[in-house]
Amino acid sequence: MKERNENGLNSVSQIWLIIGVLLIAVNLRPALSSIGPLIDIIQHDLGLSETLLGLLTTLPLIAFGVVSTITALFTKHFGIGNTLLGALIVLAIGIIIRSLGGVFELYLGTILLGIAIAFGNVLIPALTKRNFPHKAGLVTSLYTGVMSLGAALAAGLSVPLAVNLNLGWQGALSIWSLLAVVAIILWIPNLKHINRTVPSRSFKVAIKKLSGSKLVWKLALYMGLQSFMFYVVLAWLPAILIDRGYQASYAGWMLSLSQATGIVGAILVPVWAGSLKDQRLVIILLILIEIIALIALLFPSIGFTEFWVGILGLVLGGTFGLALLLIVLRAHDAETAAELSGIVQSIGYFIAATGPFVVGAIFEITQTWNYALLLLVFVAILKLIMGIGVGKDNKV
Repeated sequence: MKERNENGLNSVSQIWLIIGVLLIAVNLRPALSSIGPLIDIIQHDLGLSETLLGLLTTLPLIAFGVVSTITALFTKHFGIGNTLLGALIVLAIGIIIRSLGGVFELYLGTILLGIAIAFGNVLIPALTKRNFPHKAGLVTSLYTGVMSLGAALAAGLSVPLAVNLNLGWQGALSIWSLLAVVAIILWIPNLKHINRTVPSRSFKVAIKKLSGSKLVWKLALYMGLQSFMFYVVLAWLPAILIDRGYQASYAGWMLSLSQATGIVGAILVPVWAGSLKDQRLVIILLILIEIIALIALLFPSIGFTEFWVGILGLVLGGTFGLALLLIVLRAHDAETAAELSGIVQSIGYFIAATGPFVVGAIFEITQTWNYALLLLVFVAILKLIMGIGVGKDNKV
């Protein structure tokens, strides 16, 4: 007889479930990170301003903020497994629509894929809490590492796909729908292993209780400031480097480097933090390193651009994985984890949504990236203050 875990899954089912989770995770970033390196090509083709281009990253974050709040409504009615399947289908459709070539389709597809990704962002921590409560650090490391891998591949391959293979920006963006289709096919067998559970409280009651917690708000602000930083780098790092005289291909690979080192951070930090009862030391060290890297990038004469970009990516990957792990660690059970993940990511991504748009507007007004980098240093300091508050071992 095969050994079963506390949720009734045998070892084969557990492995299949992990594979399914990782396939969902790898789909949660390519649709976003593939845009940055292609910004100049899209702008030249469609004649969009920097502010409108910033919306290509901002719109998914707004969708994250709106959808994250109501995700628990879907899971209470359809279950986590079915909700994730629907999200994957919407993701594939959104990627295809965005790649049709027109301005309207570009933004409509962007909104749809943002909605789809929001469900995945919220529900993977809930699945982790429910099915792997005693291995939360390890499982979080695996799926955040895979998320960073997907982001790195998309960032690095976008320009070669568009230019070297003559696919254009439309083809370079559409190709990631294939990854979503693979995830759909391999996720379906998991549906029979993810049992529907009866909710212990209504959506309204859950939101009312969570929104009154100071810890929830600190965690939401920490998540928001972390994501603010991540999506600004994702959207504008290539443009910053191009403005300083680097080639577009180099700028794209620097974004890829930041995502690649983010894989290392996303793998190592949750395992490290998950082995500790108190995560404050981890948070302090990571953010201090982040501030040093930002200051170094603020002064190009310091040099060693590849090193500082790599360090920044390492920290952003680590702090992102840590934010998701904290959602799991601060929740009592899987239902609370889903609700907490929803409200934290909703508030957090509304904050993050302002990042690419504000930074694009700042550059358009000042015609220099230094003010944007100074803003990121200030955001890192705020994140440190919030992080100290959520790093202490406590439950919502």
